[in-house]
Amino acid sequence: MKLQFPRHYTLEEARALLPWVREQLPALRELHDKLNRYRRNLQRHFPDGYDLGGPAVQDHIRQWFELFDRHRELEQRCIIVRDVERGLVDFPSLRDGREVFLCWEEGEPDIAYWHELHAGYAGRQPL
Repeated sequence: MKLQFPRHYTLEEARALLPWVREQLPALRELHDKLNRYRRNLQRHFPDGYDLGGPAVQDHIRQWFELFDRHRELEQRCIIVRDVERGLVDFPSLRDGREVFLCWEEGEPDIAYWHELHAGYAGRQPL
């Protein structure tokens, strides 16, 4: 059977990473919010084709790189953030010989659900 993900977590391994994931979500959310505010501000004040520069734009670019680095670190661990605002996170796992996701949403005390790869949140089932 061909697997879609190079890394699969046991429930214990995913649970061990939850504290780290919980730390990442607020930072990701804050970066997303800042970048959206920057984008709206730039669009409001500068027409298309305007040559931008200066500290505000440099800060904007730094924020993009930080966001990219944080997403890349999660991606390298095969941890999938489905929704930054909700804090919806999937961990690839194996269940009965097939790939599934262990599913956790910010605010839940533990990983208590799983779902098929294409079922999404609506297909969550208790472990």
